[in-house]
Amino acid sequence: MGNRESLFFALVGLVVLAPAIVVAVGSGRCEPIEANDKDLVQFAMNLEFLEAEFFLFAALGKGLDAIEPDFAKGGPPPIGAQKANLDPVTCSIIEEFGYEEVGHLRAIIKTVGGIPRPLYDLSPETFAKVFDEALDCKLDPPFNPYLSSVNYLLASYVIPYVGLVAYVGTIPNLEDYTNKRLVAGLLGVEAGQDAVIRGLLYEKAYEKVEPYDITVAEFTNGISFLRNKLAMCGIKDEGLIVPPELGAEKRTESNVLSADENSLSYDRTPPEILRIVYGTGSEYKPGGFMPDGANGRIARSFLESH
Repeated sequence: MGNRESLFFALVGLVVLAPAIVVAVGSGRCEPIEANDKDLVQFAMNLEFLEAEFFLFAALGKGLDAIEPDFAKGGPPPIGAQKANLDPVTCSIIEEFGYEEVGHLRAIIKTVGGIPRPLYDLSPETFAKVFDEALDCKLDPPFNPYLSSVNYLLASYVIPYVGLVAYVGTIPNLEDYTNKRLVAGLLGVEAGQDAVIRGLLYEKAYEKVEPYDITVAEFTNGISFLRNKLAMCGIKDEGLIVPPELGAEKRTESNVLSADENSLSYDRTPPEILRIVYGTGSEYKPGGFMPDGANGRIARSFLESH
C-alpha cells in the first residue's frame, strides 16, 4: 500500500475514532467563557508573544527584547529559542511574520493595555516532545525545529493556527466596536500566515522529512490530531490531506485551508487554547511551551483556582 493510500485510511480512522478518544481523555468545557473585552483581547497576547519570539529568533537570532523591549513589561525572555537554518525565501517570510507580530502586540497594547510576557520554552527538546506525541513514536534523532526550512515550517504549523481559531472564537463575544475591529484585523493576518505556512508545506506534502520515513502530510495530520485530542472539543483541526468526508464540499482530499463542512473557520475558546499550548490537556496545568502558565486574568484565574 502506497503512502497516499496509507495516509487516506489513517485519516478515515481519525474521523471515526477522534470522538471516542476525546471521551476517553475527558470532557473539557467547550462553551464560551464569561469575560469582558479587555480580558479576552489581552488573553490573545499570550499567543502573539509566542509567535513573535519564535519567528524573530528563527529569522534574526534575536527576539522581542531587541526590537520592542518595553512590550514585555518585564516578562522573562524565552528559553531555547534560536536562529533556524532557513533558505533565503523562507527566512524572508518568517522575518516578515515576526515583525507583523510586533505590530499586533503594539495594536493590542494601545487599545486595551498589555500584560507581562509569560515564560516560553521554545527549545528543541520541547518541540521534540510535541512531535513524539503527535506521531505516537519516539523520533530518532529527536525532531529539531531549527535544523532546516521544512522542519521549521512544520514547527510553525503548530503555532499560528492556534491563534487563528482563538480569534474566530473571540470576536462573537466582544461588545465594543473598537475591540471587534482590532481582533478582526488581527485575525486577517493570522489567517494569512497560517495559509502561507500550509501552502508551503502542501507543496511538499508527499515528500519524506529527512531522516524520518514520514511524509510532511503525515506530520501535519499527527499535529492536528494531537491538538484535537488535547483541546477535547471534537474535530476543529485538520492536516494537509484529508479523506473526502473532511474535504471542501466532500469533494477533495487536499486541505490547504482547514475549515468546517461549510468551509468556515473553526473556533476555539481560551480553555481549549490553554490545553493545547500547555500540552497537558488541562487549562489548570501548565507545561509544554508555557511551563509557568499564561498571563492575563483569564489564564491566571484557571491556575489560581487549582
